[in-house]
Amino acid sequence: MIKKRKAAMMVLLLAAMFLFSAGIASAQEGDEATQSDQNKMLVILGCAIAIGITGISSAIGLALAGSSAIAVTAEKPNLFGKCLVLQVLPMTQSVYGLLTAILLMMGAGLLGGGSDVVVGSLAGMGAVWIGLAVGLTGISAINQGMVASASISAVGRNPDVAARGIIFTVMPETIAIFGLLVGILLMTGLGLL
Repeated sequence: MIKKRKAAMMVLLLAAMFLFSAGIASAQEGDEATQSDQNKMLVILGCAIAIGITGISSAIGLALAGSSAIAVTAEKPNLFGKCLVLQVLPMTQSVYGLLTAILLMMGAGLLGGGSDVVVGSLAGMGAVWIGLAVGLTGISAINQGMVASASISAVGRNPDVAARGIIFTVMPETIAIFGLLVGILLMTGLGLL
């Protein structure tokens, strides 16, 4: 299972790099308007990378935690609320990917009617790397799902440890928060915010 995940992540990374290099090659041709459109395509790629990787990672984390939550609530239905809180925590990384994608689209004029926004090549390429940084740090959702699963099992044995389980489950998310922070700072520095 772990080998399949690693292989899937490598394929995703290679596909992103292929698309990135194709965008760079095609960005070297054309006038300024066409250049800006090609750079906007790179922004779109950055958005897709950010939400794609974080979304897949969150889905895996949610599945890991959810399978434990189902097992615990089948025997102790009164623990549904505590299990639900722990089970949804790995979803936050996909929220970071979504926020990154929205901010990138706004900065490039793809949202809010700013179609006259000119996106430079540095901002276009930067958007891809921002999406990759947020996406890769969002892989922490898988590990967060593992911790949430263990926390849910512990709550099934002793409901009083729910708060401690939440604290342990939130810790892997710190990595994704760092990725989002770096992404926002880079967007600011590149003039996308």
